[in-house]
Amino acid sequence: MQRLQQVLEQAKNHGWPVEQAYGNTWVTLPRSLFKAQMETWKTQGFNYLADIVGLDYLKYPQKKPERFCVVYELVSMPGYKSGDGSRFFVRVFVPESNPVVPTLTDLWLGADFLEREVYDMFGIKFEGHPDLRKILTPEDLEGFPLRKDFPIGETPTLFKEGRFIDPDSFRAGLTGHESGMTGWRGGSRKGYQDVFEEIQKVAKEGGN
Repeated sequence: MQRLQQVLEQAKNHGWPVEQAYGNTWVTLPRSLFKAQMETWKTQGFNYLADIVGLDYLKYPQKKPERFCVVYELVSMPGYKSGDGSRFFVRVFVPESNPVVPTLTDLWLGADFLEREVYDMFGIKFEGHPDLRKILTPEDLEGFPLRKDFPIGETPTLFKEGRFIDPDSFRAGLTGHESGMTGWRGGSRKGYQDVFEEIQKVAKEGGN
């Protein structure tokens, strides 16, 4: 993994934050240096842009540099242009007041639809993209569905024996705001066992 070692040395020399866990490596780039460095890494042998995802840290319990972040997965694909199998992730934080990063479509053609998806879901714009428009949601949908403040119409998820998940309480549990993530049925709510017994009762009555 010679190319990954080169990346780690470059990050150390420039003071870019590096995180390594579970066999993965993340390097955080300043937005001002992002495009030029991504081009450098491509010339160094990272010939495949595997994925682009957006993140919204609006309600994240730990403080982040900005609300939004875009993550890129770069791979030095073995068997293609002398790739050695190195793989790592690039983070670039994006301010809510100006959610814009340069497009990578001129470096990797595969960035086209990936950037459009992040734009559609998070409202992060990719400057220079040749056709930046929605790709998943209807044109008349207002807002960005994967932003944490996007209003969602939801109903509780009911499991057997009456246990259910209330969406608001579940999210609160995930973020550490509350300890409970599931509840139990009340009132007219019926669990699987109750429904099964009713079905058995009706079936027996129908057979007599």
